[in-house]
Amino acid sequence: MKSTIIIANGDLPQKGVVKYLQKNGADNIIAADGGANSAFKLGIIPNYIIGDFDSIKPNVKSFFADKSEIIHFERQDDTDVEKSLKFAIEKGYKTAYLLGGTGDRLDHSIGNLSIVLKYFKKLRVIIIHGKTVLFPYSNEMELITLPNETISLFAFDDKTKITSSGLKYPLKNTNLQFGKKESTSNLAIGNKVKLKISGGIVFVIRDLKIMRNNGFIFKS
Repeated sequence: MKSTIIIANGDLPQKGVVKYLQKNGADNIIAADGGANSAFKLGIIPNYIIGDFDSIKPNVKSFFADKSEIIHFERQDDTDVEKSLKFAIEKGYKTAYLLGGTGDRLDHSIGNLSIVLKYFKKLRVIIIHGKTVLFPYSNEMELITLPNETISLFAFDDKTKITSSGLKYPLKNTNLQFGKKESTSNLAIGNKVKLKISGGIVFVIRDLKIMRNNGFIFKS
């Protein structure tokens, strides 16, 4: 499935993660405005730099001027990450790995979590941050897991219901409405976890190291 990496202006991502995603099929890198500063620090050349350019450093913009395609949007009714997502959708991408999407500003972090829901029907946004990976899911799916692997689940409204098999603390048509109930640090009891989701989207958060070492990121 056609996938791209988007580097946002949050915490500096791991270069090894970027290279891992590229090795496994992510054939494009988009830096969202100040995300170009992170790309510069990592020694990574993005294919595109997109935004209103209120965050990119002048020396970074100058460095990438003849190396990346720089696309300037003046509009202020969406974020630089959204501009990048819309661009990725126009280019036919179906999955975007968002790096640097969280950081020291809660408004930006929460906004980028909201964006995962907002664009779910057009583009699957997978957030990689620190030691964890966030996947959005709907309908039914089977996760390949390791025994005792930590699996956390979150939903957002009273319509979303989840039924599971393969978790230590099973869910049976359970509503995980945000602010009322969650399934944090649940555990896989074997090599498969099945989820049946109705009425909405669920965030499943897993351990990055386990997923990388076992190739699970591209099987989820």
